[in-house]
Amino acid sequence: MSVFGSLFTAVSGLSAQSQALGMISNNIANVSTVGYKRTDASFSSLVTSATRTVLYSPGSVSSVQTARINQQGILQQSSSATDIALTGNGFFIVKAGTDGFAEPLYTRAGSFSEDASGILRNTGGFYLYGWPLDQDGGIPAGAADTGSLVPVDVAFLGGLTQPTTSASLALNLNSNEAQATYPTGSVFVPDFSRALTVYDSLGAGHDLTVNFKKHETPTAVNTGNVDLSGSTGPIGTGVETFNITVGGVGPSTITLDGDLGKVISDINALVDGNNEPIAFTNIDSNGFLSIKARNPGDNLVLADGVGTPLASIFGVTPGTTVAPAAPTLLTPLSGTPNTEGWWTVQFVSSTGAIDNEGSINFNESGQLNATPTAIDGSVDVTLSSIDWGNGSAPQDIDFDLSKFSQFAGEYNVISSLQNGAELGLRTGVTIDEEGYVTAQFSNGKSTRIYKLAIATFANVNGLDELTGNVYRESDASGNFNLREAGKGSAGKVASGALEAANVDLADEFSKMIVTQRAYSANTKVISTADQMTEELLRLR
Repeated sequence: MSVFGSLFTAVSGLSAQSQALGMISNNIANVSTVGYKRTDASFSSLVTSATRTVLYSPGSVSSVQTARINQQGILQQSSSATDIALTGNGFFIVKAGTDGFAEPLYTRAGSFSEDASGILRNTGGFYLYGWPLDQDGGIPAGAADTGSLVPVDVAFLGGLTQPTTSASLALNLNSNEAQATYPTGSVFVPDFSRALTVYDSLGAGHDLTVNFKKHETPTAVNTGNVDLSGSTGPIGTGVETFNITVGGVGPSTITLDGDLGKVISDINALVDGNNEPIAFTNIDSNGFLSIKARNPGDNLVLADGVGTPLASIFGVTPGTTVAPAAPTLLTPLSGTPNTEGWWTVQFVSSTGAIDNEGSINFNESGQLNATPTAIDGSVDVTLSSIDWGNGSAPQDIDFDLSKFSQFAGEYNVISSLQNGAELGLRTGVTIDEEGYVTAQFSNGKSTRIYKLAIATFANVNGLDELTGNVYRESDASGNFNLREAGKGSAGKVASGALEAANVDLADEFSKMIVTQRAYSANTKVISTADQMTEELLRLR
């Protein structure tokens, strides 16, 4: 059996080396194939067991293909923004079609470009799939399943409009502006106006005008009629007093035992139970003493104590001054109002409609006296359901007032911002390392539209290879896991790059020489066995 067994062994060697040469030739043929993973031949012996140790029966050899899918190929720069590669583990998810019945397949071949419909498709004819993003940029809830993936369509045939949802102004209002009476009345003549362009759902631009008018404090005020502008030295005889009650706090006694400045400072030092000031006193533009309640809704009560200083010295009428109607505040106040820092703000659309109107207040430091509406410190006023009269959708805009200030000086607009945009046509597509597919438009805006899912496997070398440089899940590979790029064991996406084949030509040529010699050696075994058989047949 040894001679004939040697023939069969040599034949199996020829078959195994032929298989190895086929794998080598396929690797060399695909050396320029994007994302190709080489296959190596692994050999194992097949042993024929003998019943007696003195006899030897030759076995044979088998050739098994070993995939090298897990070995990364080098990255090569590409001029196309939709060419992508993976650095690290994972595969892009592709399908042969765009309907819901196509089988999900996996590839490292990232040479994608738009087809006639604007869907990204690689050179193997497979369509790229990803998660569609919602308005907040989030991926679908069922992201772990391939059913959550859709074809990556970047056509945007109708372009993109972005309606304005937020706007802001950074400006200074002149604190020296003369105060209008309060209430300001039905005829509103602004002290200062500023318009900025916002965009509706149709991409049309509109002027949104913001008007400002400084007004008197909307609190109880009692003003005298004696000109004190030239007053110096002591007021009264030093024993006169009067009482003041503000918002139920008091009465507090003010003694005229100093000059006018002391009287003013004593009134301004009055506080409530929370140590907050309750009154403000100054000499107005006519030289008259003006006593004001700080908080809207607080009544002001003045009464003489010793003597009659209110009427005889200041020309102030004793009694109760009832607070006027409290103003409509655009934003809640963050502290005690400054009686000299009140402004009416009015938002007027291009149709002439008043979208919002109310009062704001600035503190003694010139900063807006308002409670922030967000963690970032913004103070948003919502303009609701704006109707532009052109068939666009009713629009809500959050207008940030946090960058308003009031200092002595000219009106000054530092900046204006809004997030809307007119109609823009798509000018490009980019894919970042996190797998976000972003479309760019001629109006200067960009928007994230998809996020690429990355599939990982427990044993990538167990995947079944299919035509087109794609792979199918198998029992040996284990089930897929969909991950976001750069998270978990998934690699990052390299945009404008392609992964080259992981074939080393020098290594393949070396293996080819070894395979050739091994094949030749096996033919020698067959030739020798043939000669020995011929000698055997010549025996008579």
